[in-house]
Amino acid sequence: MLLVALTGGIGSGKSLAGEYLANLGATVVDADQLARSVVERGEPAFNEILTRFGDVVLKDGALDRSKLAEIIFADPAAKAEVEAITHPRIREALDQIATSAGHDEIVIYQIPLLVESKGAERFDRVIAVSAPVSLRKERAIARGMAGYDFDKRLSHQATDLEREAIADYIIDNSGDREALLAQVEQLWESELKPAVAKS
Repeated sequence: MLLVALTGGIGSGKSLAGEYLANLGATVVDADQLARSVVERGEPAFNEILTRFGDVVLKDGALDRSKLAEIIFADPAAKAEVEAITHPRIREALDQIATSAGHDEIVIYQIPLLVESKGAERFDRVIAVSAPVSLRKERAIARGMAGYDFDKRLSHQATDLEREAIADYIIDNSGDREALLAQVEQLWESELKPAVAKS
């Protein structure tokens, strides 16, 4: 089994690269989905966050992730507290997925904050998807994100250069979808499939 981190900043095209890898046969796991699952009502992390922040982070009985994000982006100490609650559970959930994977399976973990969480050493390979910030912002706005929200989120993320420094493979997504797909297919055939065959 090959465990691969797929990272990239907001608007980089990381999710689209993940879709292409899934179509090629990879098992793709989204860190954001795992993060949502560990804070569902009834989960230990949900109770701990509610104890720490109170009803202000509740909406219709569930965790209001937008409100929580608003709080932690404005308060580094609160952000660290939430990460201390959620990150161990997210890692545990990923470990369970990896443990249950077949011996010839390629598991791709889409994780935007790989550099920030200092988690690269947990993976057999790291792929970084890069694109100019101006293009990333344009893509995010086209998906409905406000420009100021993009800027705020960008300020909390590592740079492309920092992600590339820990990557085994770099995908340049400054072109169109066809160019991205061509790079993903090349990486799959020439690097990932041979690597899992050796593992």
